[in-house]
Amino acid sequence: MRGEAAGSRRSTAILPLRATTAGESLDAGVALLRQRALPLLIVAAVLAAGEQVLLTRMRAAVPSLTPPFYFPDKWDLGAWWQIVATGVAIEVGIITLLGAFAGAAAGPALIGRFASHVDILRRTRVGWALLLAVLLAALAWPAAYFALVAAIVLYAFTGLTGPILTLDRPGNPFAALTRSIQLSARGGLRVGRIRILGYLTWLGIRGALGLGWIAVADLLAYNVTGASWLDWAVPAAWAVANTVAYAALACLDAVLLVEARIRTEGLDIALNRSRSRGEDEAQTLVAIR
Repeated sequence: MRGEAAGSRRSTAILPLRATTAGESLDAGVALLRQRALPLLIVAAVLAAGEQVLLTRMRAAVPSLTPPFYFPDKWDLGAWWQIVATGVAIEVGIITLLGAFAGAAAGPALIGRFASHVDILRRTRVGWALLLAVLLAALAWPAAYFALVAAIVLYAFTGLTGPILTLDRPGNPFAALTRSIQLSARGGLRVGRIRILGYLTWLGIRGALGLGWIAVADLLAYNVTGASWLDWAVPAAWAVANTVAYAALACLDAVLLVEARIRTEGLDIALNRSRSRGEDEAQTLVAIR
């Protein structure tokens, strides 16, 4: 199929067609988020709000957990850890689901081809993305509850699952999971290391957004941390912070997939060859293995 003959519209490519540093990958993820901010942030906001509703109800069942920090006492450590594990599992599922949309958006962003938000949504394979997100969330809960290190390993190795589903488009959707593990293990675990770096970076940012404002409020009013309105204000603040973080981390996953394929599979060479021959670059994104 000839790309130009198919009537495709060109736009500026925002993802570099070359190997990048960790910092450049983080920047590219933010650039992709800016391009697809509207759909990503809307979906992320709904999911983050649902997460906070569930976690708030779980915290309400443990009287000793009070806002803003919800730290446990020694008698409620088990219940508190269940809530932590639930939060970790939900995060894994949400980022995987958003990663499918980000992966579909990464192709046009890499080759400089216009695609509307609706076009990207059509390529997201929502049903399969939701199934894989639920599967990874189900795996993440016991991993986090029984051994947090296992959850970190799971996060490091399975982060490309969503983007692979929609950028590589494997015939067997579950192959996206095994391919994510394979790509993440290459190059000295580079993908996993950058993914954890990105998570920690955004954890600091959302910690400031979720709780930092309380310190500021304490400077302006006495004993704000004991105010009753924190029961809804803190979850709302975390929902806002998580909305941005989840969308950004999903875009980082899509960028890391592109970068991993450039480093280990010669994606840049294949795309340049397709351009020189007048072939459809979008097909090259799907076909290369």
